[in-house]
Amino acid sequence: MRYFLVDKVTEWTRGERARGIKCVTLTDQVLHDHFPDHPIFPGSLLIEGLAQLSGFLIETSRAPGLERAVLAQIDKAKFHKPAWAGDAIELTATLVSELDAAAVTEVTASVAGEQIARAKLTFMMTRVDSVAVHEQRRALYRVWTRDLPNKPEGLP
Repeated sequence: MRYFLVDKVTEWTRGERARGIKCVTLTDQVLHDHFPDHPIFPGSLLIEGLAQLSGFLIETSRAPGLERAVLAQIDKAKFHKPAWAGDAIELTATLVSELDAAAVTEVTASVAGEQIARAKLTFMMTRVDSVAVHEQRRALYRVWTRDLPNKPEGLP
């Protein structure tokens, strides 16, 4: 099973910040077991959604190439409140440092304007020699950014 944990990118500024939305619904299979009568979105998947948005920000802020951002470290993760079925989680990733082989983002998740989580994420840039992986990533990014007026380069 694949987990795409960003439904839409709502804002993007190259090399600075990206914002997106994850809508939590009862059709998210994980809620059936986490927990049956208390359906909250798992913190680990919340971090994964923030990492996916961060990866998008990092990759679209660089020249197109064969490298992908791979999560390498999670620092200072704090969870303040859970996200429930029916919540629209507002995800924000801010690029705080970047090297040729690595990047760091600070991320937050909010529901209705109230912060529910935050963390600092470190990514390693990893060469991926797979045409299918790169095309799948571009297709996903096109879906995420379909309503953005300032799309990243290379995304029709």
